Amino acid sequence: MISIKAVLLDAERQQHQNEKLRLCMGKLRDIFYDAEDVIDDFKCEALRKQDGINHPDIKNLKVRVLGSCCLSFSFSLKMSHKIKDINGRLGELATEWKSFDLRQYSDNRHVFPRETISFVHSSDVIGRDEDKENIISMLMKPSEDQNVPVIPIVGLGGLGKTTLAQLAFNDDRVTSLFPLKIWICVSEEFDHSRLLKLIIQSVNKGERCDGSTLDALQARLRSLLNDKKFLLVLDDAWNENKAKWVELRNLLRSIDGLRQSKIIVTTRSLKVASIMSSIRPYELKGLPLEDCLTLFTKWAFNDGDERHYPNLIRIGEEIVKKCKGVPLAVRTLGSLLFQKTDESDWIYIRESEIWRLEQHENDILPVMKLSYNHLPSHLQRCLAFLSLYKKDEIYYSDRVICLWMANGLLEHPKQNQEWEDVGKRYLNELLSRCLIQMEQDFWLYFTFKMHDLVHDLALDVSQKECKTVNSETETVDENVRHLLFCDEKLVGVPRVLEEMKNVRTVIIQDASKETKTTHESLINLCLSNFKSLRELPRSFDKLRSLQSLNLGDTGLKQLPDSVQRLIELRHLEITINATHLKEIRAGCWTSLQYLELRCCMELECLPEGMQYLKSLRTLVLKHCDSLVSLPRSLKFLTKSEHLYIKFCSSMNLKMELEEEEDKDLQLSLKTLSLFGSHALRDLPRLLLQGSSSTLQQLRIAFCPDLSVLPAWLPNLTSLQKLEIKGCFNLWDLPEGIDRFTNLRELTIDGCPELCKRYREYGGEDWHEIAHIQKVDIYE
Repeated sequence: MISIKAVLLDAERQQHQNEKLRLCMGKLRDIFYDAEDVIDDFKCEALRKQDGINHPDIKNLKVRVLGSCCLSFSFSLKMSHKIKDINGRLGELATEWKSFDLRQYSDNRHVFPRETISFVHSSDVIGRDEDKENIISMLMKPSEDQNVPVIPIVGLGGLGKTTLAQLAFNDDRVTSLFPLKIWICVSEEFDHSRLLKLIIQSVNKGERCDGSTLDALQARLRSLLNDKKFLLVLDDAWNENKAKWVELRNLLRSIDGLRQSKIIVTTRSLKVASIMSSIRPYELKGLPLEDCLTLFTKWAFNDGDERHYPNLIRIGEEIVKKCKGVPLAVRTLGSLLFQKTDESDWIYIRESEIWRLEQHENDILPVMKLSYNHLPSHLQRCLAFLSLYKKDEIYYSDRVICLWMANGLLEHPKQNQEWEDVGKRYLNELLSRCLIQMEQDFWLYFTFKMHDLVHDLALDVSQKECKTVNSETETVDENVRHLLFCDEKLVGVPRVLEEMKNVRTVIIQDASKETKTTHESLINLCLSNFKSLRELPRSFDKLRSLQSLNLGDTGLKQLPDSVQRLIELRHLEITINATHLKEIRAGCWTSLQYLELRCCMELECLPEGMQYLKSLRTLVLKHCDSLVSLPRSLKFLTKSEHLYIKFCSSMNLKMELEEEEDKDLQLSLKTLSLFGSHALRDLPRLLLQGSSSTLQQLRIAFCPDLSVLPAWLPNLTSLQKLEIKGCFNLWDLPEGIDRFTNLRELTIDGCPELCKRYREYGGEDWHEIAHIQKVDIYE
């Protein structure tokens, strides 16, 4: 394994040109999956024995007699056969591996270099006039930045960032404003010597700089550019190492009169944009459908020929919709149909997934794949997993993280972090690289979407591991590990599934009442056949490694005792029809991070033993109408970061400091959200003052009985975001609000008296909040 791992990165790069190596990589992946399953078998057996020790009963007598270190003979024999088989397969593969000329590389992702040029015919570009004018306006605006003035253009691969930069670069107004224009394609490694040489050679055509030191190159650059007004385009930048950009910026700063010049950077990464510029990036959007259709026609027909084929134009409109506004995708599909007038060819393109179509180097999928190749390996796998959702699906960040976590895709957390923190970091990285787009932020989680072309990319790279199954599916590779069922017409369990044994994930979507029986049969098949499942709780009391369990909206009368025996559980959602929950026993749910109680309409109090949930970070209470108060035992949950209470209409949160020790309480709350609590007249002082140095976000909404905020509120020195909505009887903010020195955002919405007093123009108390960076007041 060590010898294989040493050259694995090179194998990843070469497999696309070497079919034998690609098949070898597939075998390796299957061996590692099987090895992981064996390790999981041992872990499950250990958890089963530990459960027997923690919860002794007659059934577990044999386990207690055997002790904690013995394995049964049958289990040992079964495992030894599996290990021997895996070692044999690995040995055979290692011999085959040596036949490839593979070399060691570090885990620094490289983008294969591609050249771009500065010139473009404006007549070849459709739908970017407004964007061009916006960029030119930014170029003409005098620079207020003391640093190098940089304008970043950011967007998905294939959107036309380079084309937009070319349009601006070649405009007559820009040429007259900047007598000297320099175009550099950064693309590959962000090497300072290489970039300075390219700039020098662009300014002074034909000059040779080979062998020059960095110092000599900087001196030559100064002699060429001092006191000259120039436009520099750095096209296709990927470098996310801030130190490298700062070094280049410092090299450029030595040029006299630099502030009158401008730099345009094109990149697919918001992180790159933020590193290279302090101004807001220009985020390029997709083209409107009408412009896309014009562009498609231009590439699919010779001028004017489209008039003779109205039937093809109708099909073309459907093809263009698949491209979702990305010009390169439109061009790729249009060029595939050039001079093809048979309707069947057009229907084939319309019905095919883009990733299945044959494409050339500069077509959409290879260009999109550059973004994938540039991802670290752990993000590549996580992105591929997002293909297990349908196109246009709304993704929920917390559910996606649970899926990644269950399949072991997350790196081990660093000190003081949890697996969920790693998952959030991964999502933020995908957001910054424009591979997913934020839809809505709900504080505790957010929703996001994925462009159809990125989904096509995910389908392409995951096709050996993930499969979407519907009523028309005839075959599924036996080594596929992750399944998505999404077909309302699915009647009966597909026979292809009966021979599959290695499936780890099953996601069932579009379940309707008509197919309820089919889905129950499907779940039964999955549980009996797929012993390696990471997602699909049902007989959950035996699932020792279960991490996430959603019992919301189930109508349970009480929570089964067996649920407390799930010692690996991290995420739990519950709905019960009872006035009380059973007491939480010491030693149970020690890993629980997230607990949600929703629609527990009869629940009068939280369970005894809440203090044992030492790992709990998020507590969510929704629509628990009979819940009157929170237990004081919450003060022992020192890791708790998020408290979210929504439509618990009877809830009175008055929690005063009653004991001497309460004054020195050290809690960790970061966000508190109180929504629709009609009985609320005060804030929970015990929890908030204990979190005075950690609370960052406070949201109070639709609490009509709240008429005053406590005088101690300004003690929350770390508060960054305060949101007050629909509190009709709230008349004033607390005295000393100017002590909120870290407060960056204040929103007041639907609070008539507050809006009147604190509005910017004419508000008598505006001066008290004028220091806050962002104030939104909606009357």
